[in-house]
Amino acid sequence: MAQNLRLEMTDITKSYANLRALDSVSFDLAPGEVHALLGHNGAGKSTLVKILSGVVQPDSGLIRIDGEEVFPRNPRHAQALGIALVDQELSLVPVLTVEENLLLGSLPREKSQRNSSSPAALRELLETLGLGHVKLSTPTGELPIGEQQLVEIARALSRDAKIIILDEPTATLSDHEIEKVFAAVRRLTEQGKSVIYVSHRLGEVLTLCQRATVFRDGKLLGTRNVAELDRSGIVEIMLGHVPEEGRQGLAVVPDNPERITISALSVPPRVPSFDLEVTGGEIVGLAGQVGCGASEVLRALGGLVPAARGTVTVSGVALRLGSPKRARSAGIYFAPNDRKQEGLFLGHSISENLVSTRLPRISKGGFISRALRADTVSRLLALTGISPDRQGLEVGALSGGNQQKVMIARDIHQQGSKILLFDEPARGVDVGGRADIHNLIRGAAAEGNAVIFSSTELDEVLDLADVIVTMFAGRIVSVRKRSEVTAASVLTDMTHGSELTSA
Repeated sequence: MAQNLRLEMTDITKSYANLRALDSVSFDLAPGEVHALLGHNGAGKSTLVKILSGVVQPDSGLIRIDGEEVFPRNPRHAQALGIALVDQELSLVPVLTVEENLLLGSLPREKSQRNSSSPAALRELLETLGLGHVKLSTPTGELPIGEQQLVEIARALSRDAKIIILDEPTATLSDHEIEKVFAAVRRLTEQGKSVIYVSHRLGEVLTLCQRATVFRDGKLLGTRNVAELDRSGIVEIMLGHVPEEGRQGLAVVPDNPERITISALSVPPRVPSFDLEVTGGEIVGLAGQVGCGASEVLRALGGLVPAARGTVTVSGVALRLGSPKRARSAGIYFAPNDRKQEGLFLGHSISENLVSTRLPRISKGGFISRALRADTVSRLLALTGISPDRQGLEVGALSGGNQQKVMIARDIHQQGSKILLFDEPARGVDVGGRADIHNLIRGAAAEGNAVIFSSTELDEVLDLADVIVTMFAGRIVSVRKRSEVTAASVLTDMTHGSELTSA
């Protein structure tokens, strides 16, 4: 047995029916180390994390912590073994306060633990993550999603854990918030704690981690020192090839394009006024940091903000805001950034999720047609790249990236669609999965839909958008064609818009 290892996972195997999710995988973690888990969606990362955190049980293999053989039976037992998980999907209870969420599931049993769970200690913890302005008595659901993610991280850090798993922890955070997370992680490792870092953001891996283990199709490809790697090298190991570049703004406008015109759109309290016009065939990216107002604009256009005001026309017809049903009737389809809470039915199968927005189209006389249902599922599965053999699996059992593909595929190719809205379409998705999702969106635009998406990730905006709209503090900073911008100019507008708008 290797010496000085915090964690050893040896020959871990896990299958779901005919799918081998992990095939004799081994992984280790040293004290004070930040170790990255990398791989495309469905590669096996999430399964390994679920086994370590007690969510699922392996078919075979051994797990040792500090040299002692353990068998995490459930999440509570894993926590008792010193394992804390920050999942990419929020597990906070919105109606509970920040303090209640921080303590949820980890009520202290010993006097020494009570001190670390006191209000003063919890406030100090929030301060370290840049949440010093947040009151412990605030209902968590009232916080922006980025701050909710930081509360989730704070809860894991508050536990006396030896191994902390961060699964896509920065997907909804701004650059400033990400730096807070990095600082907290570094403090933990200085204390001898070990961190498993799962992320598709390769720049973060290169900045924060010491080693990286790469998976592909349930198999371990190898473990390397991060100092020996660069971004393109990691991508090639993950995928077996370097993905092709996107089209970078080559819109094909149809002969009779649909058009959405937005004038003086107000979305209290974040967006005072927003103006934009998008033509069918175009892909417009709303670029900005978390909280810039882009998500609020998309939700308002999708009919999800009753307080939204302004003038919106679709192909010359005025749209009354505040109703998802009216938005759908106008040909507007919206995919949210939170697939767990708003996007998918996690306890239902892939096929049921794919047809859930098409029931009238696959029904005859009030009954679902098996033939129409099968044809629809087959067509949409082909778009996702998910094997037809897996269509009966619960969506919740898929990797986050494959869940995202199901949600995106479901919301395109809709009868009568004119405007497609995607809020963070590739959130928590690796480079290969992102390319697949971008191709789905490009295909929808090529069919004549006007596409508007939001993203906090610069690479995604530059890859996908024909026109880039940068936003800061609820206002538009710039509107430019992709060919007219550089990465530096977009980043400047995204992060320093306050200086530009006040000039």
